[in-house]
Amino acid sequence: MARFDKAVGRYVYLTVEGVDYRVYFEESGSGIPLLLQHTAGVDARQWRFFLEDEEITRNFRLIAYDLPFHGKSLPPSSERWWEQEYRLTESFLKEFILGLSAALELDRPVFLGVSLGGYIATDLALTHADAFRAIIGCEVSAELHGLDNPLFFHPQISDAAKAAQMYDAMGPESPEACKRESTWLFSQAAPPVMLGDLYYVCNEHDLTETAHKIRTDRTPLYLLNGEYDFVMPPSHGKALSDQIKGARFSSMAGLGHFPMIENPPLFRRHVMPILEEIRRLF
Repeated sequence: MARFDKAVGRYVYLTVEGVDYRVYFEESGSGIPLLLQHTAGVDARQWRFFLEDEEITRNFRLIAYDLPFHGKSLPPSSERWWEQEYRLTESFLKEFILGLSAALELDRPVFLGVSLGGYIATDLALTHADAFRAIIGCEVSAELHGLDNPLFFHPQISDAAKAAQMYDAMGPESPEACKRESTWLFSQAAPPVMLGDLYYVCNEHDLTETAHKIRTDRTPLYLLNGEYDFVMPPSHGKALSDQIKGARFSSMAGLGHFPMIENPPLFRRHVMPILEEIRRLF
């Protein structure tokens, strides 16, 4: 007998910074809306284990989306995009996320992002906290300059080489099959995507002077970093949390940089108490 996944894929049309985009997303469950942001250089397939989790989807409506130029969200057909360098910016990310929430008529969703998603989580907490019930940022830091290596988009460097670097950022105790699936996703990305995503991460995200302005009295903020994440170790997340009154920080034992896909059962152990707390609050 055939077995079907619970997640349903759909497209929505969004206008961001004056350009129309056809955006792909998958959703599963019902209840409190929960937006899931993928990491740099890949797409929302990183969240497939969450979308299948019956305990989570019992109380949350999960929405995992592909940013434009990622996964099934193809470049805009109305633009000569190939004549421009792909660069993801903070302003674009914010307008996109808020626009997606509005288009889907979400009532103050919870936001959960990892790496690039964790960075934009904290940037949203600074400027648009009231648009969300709670914000969860994983693999975070106040800033991370200098990792936007041009070799991430070079004709002699394949996407397989990028994927191999991502393998090294995962925890040694994570299941091999999960780590290989993660690197497989990275190997499928369009060549300029990783470097273009890192433009935002390494050039625009910087909370070193503004983190203390983040308010958590109305919108709770949870920060988590994996024990084995050498790019953004727990010390980075803790240092950021210490600057934000009311922020909650946790170190995720046994996990690396891609917790939601490298070891889903272990990641859910760290996230489920947070989701349960959010459910009780709202």
